Amino acid sequence: MKSKPASAATTQQQTPPPSPTATPTPEPVRVPKHTRSFKDGGSYGMGMPVSLTFSKPVPNQKEVRQAIKVTSDAGQEVRGYWFSAYRLDFRPESYWIAGSSITVEGLGDKPMTFKIARQQIATVDAATKTMTVKRDGQTIRTIPITAGSAKNPTYNGDLVISEKAEKVHMDGKTVGLFKEEVDENGVKRPVLDAEGKPVPAYDIEDVPHAMRLSKSGTFIHGNYWQPKSVFGKANTSAGCIGLPDVKPGAAGEDTIAKWFYENSMVGDVVRVVNSPDGVIKPDNGLNSWNLEWSQWMK
Repeated sequence: MKSKPASAATTQQQTPPPSPTATPTPEPVRVPKHTRSFKDGGSYGMGMPVSLTFSKPVPNQKEVRQAIKVTSDAGQEVRGYWFSAYRLDFRPESYWIAGSSITVEGLGDKPMTFKIARQQIATVDAATKTMTVKRDGQTIRTIPITAGSAKNPTYNGDLVISEKAEKVHMDGKTVGLFKEEVDENGVKRPVLDAEGKPVPAYDIEDVPHAMRLSKSGTFIHGNYWQPKSVFGKANTSAGCIGLPDVKPGAAGEDTIAKWFYENSMVGDVVRVVNSPDGVIKPDNGLNSWNLEWSQWMK
């Protein structure tokens, strides 16, 4: 007995619908090797930016900036700015609020935080040769100073303390300053030592109570080699800000410079006004506050 042929509907195999294409999960952006301006758990003055310096140029700058999140529990808006392919800074429009906690995410396996201890700003007036120190809005001391000479004036602008040392060696050759003399024809030429090398304009092994204000070599420090009559009266330095002091180890170490050193912290601001020099470049040290917010936003 012949069976009936199977209908087309029963013999045709069903073709399964195509599987949807899975969207690959993007790899998380890895922040390259870097050094940073702050320490996890540290405490700083109001001017401490989150500043990252990379060991190699960063090609994917937009992605790296977006991978890092910086927030303040005081609610300040924080944005990042690339000064170069090597340096990325984060800061709010105005200085951090005293007592706030800053959280940085994206630099490691867990968030990092640091505290803003206070708002201290020391205003150096190069014209009056004085410095007025204010903490949390209250004046705590006015100090006579000597700023940069007419030949080597001090930068104007808001300079942030980035390092502190009780004693440092300062050598003029590190910043390109050498002694000069005038020859018989009235021409200036460098003074040479016995080996024929230019003699530094200064070479002081024990500059006391030194605090760095710029990468290029600006400090605020104690000065024991000038007579006390200079302070508050004349600008004589090679660009630094000098405060009355004594030679390390000498008697009478309770000096004005020592007081300012002990009452200052990394992140405090030294504002220089009325100097004949221009405003410091914002990437010369931790001085990104000297870039207008309208430019920072770009």
